[in-house]
Amino acid sequence: MSEDSGDPDYHDVFENRVRFAETDAQGIVFYGEYLTFMDEAFSAYLEAVGHPFDSFEDRGWDVHVVHAELDYHAPAEFADELVNGMRVSAIRRSSIEFDWVCRQRDGERVASGSVVHVAVDGDGETVRVPDGFRESVREFQDVPPDPV
Repeated sequence: MSEDSGDPDYHDVFENRVRFAETDAQGIVFYGEYLTFMDEAFSAYLEAVGHPFDSFEDRGWDVHVVHAELDYHAPAEFADELVNGMRVSAIRRSSIEFDWVCRQRDGERVASGSVVHVAVDGDGETVRVPDGFRESVREFQDVPPDPV
């Protein structure tokens, strides 16, 4: 997979081929499926920075989604091959903002969005995003996230 989706500091972390079940009656990707694509890219990004999602609990923390948004730029259809890029745009005390872009193989932007996760402990109480995760993101990205 390439390192760059054509946008500054997005790393291509997930590729998918649109399945028939992901399309609607008009033959294009159903809008809700893009949240799944974003979530798959989120998981792949965590793997890429050395913090796979299934390791969070062992490290004493977890994340919960508190906000997500999407913008649609062009339709994708059955069998299209999509490339999903992701980056962390901001790490605050207890939240992490991920930006996502979904493109056709030729680079045409299909959708983009963001998702905000809040770090929590085993009891669901908000905690500071661990320094190890912050450092891994800084090392992975050419442009570091906004610190607070």
